[in-house]
Amino acid sequence: MSPEKRREMIVHAVLPLVVEHGAAVTTSQIARAAGIGEATVFRAFADKDELLEACVAEAVRPDHAMDAIAAIPLDLPLAERLGEAAEALSAHLERMGALFGALHASGFKRSRGEGGRRQRSRSMDPVREAIADLFEPERDSLRVPPEQLAGMFSGLLLMRGRMGDDKPRTEDVIDVLLHGAVK
Repeated sequence: MSPEKRREMIVHAVLPLVVEHGAAVTTSQIARAAGIGEATVFRAFADKDELLEACVAEAVRPDHAMDAIAAIPLDLPLAERLGEAAEALSAHLERMGALFGALHASGFKRSRGEGGRRQRSRSMDPVREAIADLFEPERDSLRVPPEQLAGMFSGLLLMRGRMGDDKPRTEDVIDVLLHGAVK
């Protein structure tokens, strides 16, 4: 197995443990989850912090969300397309939130090299592009370009997480986006 494939395999095996234990996950647990010896972990990663950083990088990758959004049939009504995109985006955000929450709760401090917020923000660019594609069939009837609508839609969905118990249902967010707030 190539070193890069081994690193990838370890990260995928360890992500659920990091979500559960945060930075308190032990190298013994890591090795068991990956089905390798502890020494092999340290041949793939310089230390546990490097492995945790690789887990963060994996968590912010939007591949799963983009694949799910790209699979949405464009012949569905726009509201249904956006509902499916909201589910895919929510799953991506929940995965990131679970990992970041566990790491934060366990006292893990990220290195400042990548800039966490910038990295998460950049990870959303391809997702917004995929969402913009969902608006394309209606381009001629839109008041603003699909790219702007995709940004508005993803922004609304991101803000829902900060609204506590008062957060609107996804269907209501989509309805207001597509039809406005005024009856």
